[in-house]
Amino acid sequence: MPSCHVVFFPFIAYGHMIPMADMAVLFSSRGLKTTIITTPANAPRFSKSIQKTINHHHQIALHIIQFKDVETGLPAGSENPDQALSEEFLSMFFEALSMLQEPVEQFIRESRPNCIIADMFYPWSTDLAAKFNIPRIVFNGSGFFSHCVGNAAKNVSSDSEHFIVPHLPHEIKLTRKQLPDLQADAFKGFVKVLIESMEAEAKSYGMIFNSFYELEPEYVHHYREVMNRKGWHIGPVSLCNTEDKSERGKKPVIDEPECLKWMESKAPDSVVYVVGNQAQRILTHTLTDGGEWKLKGLIIKGWAPQVLILDHESVGGFVTHCGWNSVLEGVTGGVAMVAWPVMAEQFYNAKLVTDVLRIGVSIGDVEWSATSSCDGVKREAVEKAVVRLMGGEEGDEMRRRAKVLKE
Repeated sequence: MPSCHVVFFPFIAYGHMIPMADMAVLFSSRGLKTTIITTPANAPRFSKSIQKTINHHHQIALHIIQFKDVETGLPAGSENPDQALSEEFLSMFFEALSMLQEPVEQFIRESRPNCIIADMFYPWSTDLAAKFNIPRIVFNGSGFFSHCVGNAAKNVSSDSEHFIVPHLPHEIKLTRKQLPDLQADAFKGFVKVLIESMEAEAKSYGMIFNSFYELEPEYVHHYREVMNRKGWHIGPVSLCNTEDKSERGKKPVIDEPECLKWMESKAPDSVVYVVGNQAQRILTHTLTDGGEWKLKGLIIKGWAPQVLILDHESVGGFVTHCGWNSVLEGVTGGVAMVAWPVMAEQFYNAKLVTDVLRIGVSIGDVEWSATSSCDGVKREAVEKAVVRLMGGEEGDEMRRRAKVLKE
C-alpha cells in the first residue's frame, strides 16, 4: 500500500527552512513519504537533514526548481536573503517567488501528493492546492499565542498609549507602536504579500504550528474554539534532530570543542547569551560609553551553534529578539530570557515570554521597526534587564519555570 505523500514548500530564508526541514524528517520518521521543494542554492541546506535519515529507511526526497533571480532584476545568488533588505530588493524578491508557481504546479500535477504544507509567503499555494483537490496547510513559523493576539489586536481602535487586547485568556497590554503598520508607505510590496498571506490562510485547510500544547494551552483552545480555525501543534520540531546540535542552518564559525571548552569553564547559570543586532547594540554601547561596561566573554562573529549554546548548563540568560525559533530554542534549553523584540510578530512572542509564561523580563519601551533596528534602547535599560534576569530570587524563579517547560 503506498504511503501518504506530503509535500513541504518552505520559504527560502533560514528561519523558515530550518523548522520545515525538521518537520519533513519528523513526518518521514512516522512512515509518510515526504518531498521538500526548494531551489538550487538552498538544496544543500536540506541535503544534510535528508542524509541523516537514510540509515533509518525514511522516505524523504528533494525536488529542485529554478529561482529566476536574473529575470526579475535581482543579483545572481539572491535565493536566500541573509542581510538587511531594501524595499526595492524585497519587491523583486517576491516577484521572483511568485514565478515559482508554475514549476510547483507542474510537480503537484505529476506527483499527485495527498497534502501540501506551504509557507505563509506562498499565498497562491492555497488556490493551487484547491485546483488539485488536496489540502494546503499553512506553516507560519510562529505559535498559537501570536495568532490569537494579532487577530484580536487588529480590531482595536483606541489611540491611547496602552490598550488591553480584548477577548484573550490573559490581560495583554500593548501600544500602537508595537504593532506592524500595514498602512505604511515603506515596504508596500512586502505588506501586500502579508495581506495576501492572511487572506489565503483563512481559506486554507488549516495551520501547522512548531509548538507544543503545554507551552500555550489556553491559546490552542482559543485558536480552535473561539477563532474556529484548524491548527495542529507538532513541536518543538528541533527535538527530532538530536544528532547534531552544533550545526543547524549554516556551518558555525566556531567549532564545537572550542565553544564547549569555553562554556564548561563557567559556573551553571552564569552566562548570558546575546545574539544578532542586540549583541551589536550592546558592543556599541560598550565602545561609545567610555568603556563603562567591562564585558568578559566569547564573541562569535558569524553563525553561532545556538541550540548547542542554549542547551548548556552554564547559560542562565538569553537576550533575544523573540523570533519564534529562538523562543522555542530558549524554552527547550530551559533558559530565562530578556525580551528585546524588533519586528514581525516578535512583540507578541515577547508578551508570551514575560506576561504569560513569566520566564523573562522586558527590555523596556521599544517600537516596531520594519528595518529590524535596535536603536533607541539605552545602556541603562539593558543593564537593568540583565541584572533582573541573572540576579536574585526573581531570576532564579524564572529559570525554575523555564526548566519545567524544558522537561
